[in-house]
Amino acid sequence: MPVTGPDFISLQARDLAASQAFYERYLGLVRAQAGPPHAVVFETEPVAFALREVVPGTDLDSAAHPGIGAAIWLHATDVQAVHDALVADGHTIVAEPIDGPFGRTFTFADPDGYRITLHDRA
Repeated sequence: MPVTGPDFISLQARDLAASQAFYERYLGLVRAQAGPPHAVVFETEPVAFALREVVPGTDLDSAAHPGIGAAIWLHATDVQAVHDALVADGHTIVAEPIDGPFGRTFTFADPDGYRITLHDRA
């Protein structure tokens, strides 16, 4: 049986509550009612997005940034507003906004250093 595509994305977070607050405040994500106690699952579509406690034996500090080599892109309806809020509060912008084939696009670092790209073309 063939794989049909991505179904779940989860990032390990050093401070689950702080990361949850970041994603809720700046990206407007809403926590789903269901989910295990060691994770925060957000109501995202079509692919579920979650944060979870660090898995024992995982060293997030051993690389330049967690998730190195993986590209995590999320769709947003107002990319520029998210960018401006992050900048206003002193968060790291990895790549400034540009207009390209995926619409308005930029990349930021979340509290754990994951590089997250937002774009607005569906």
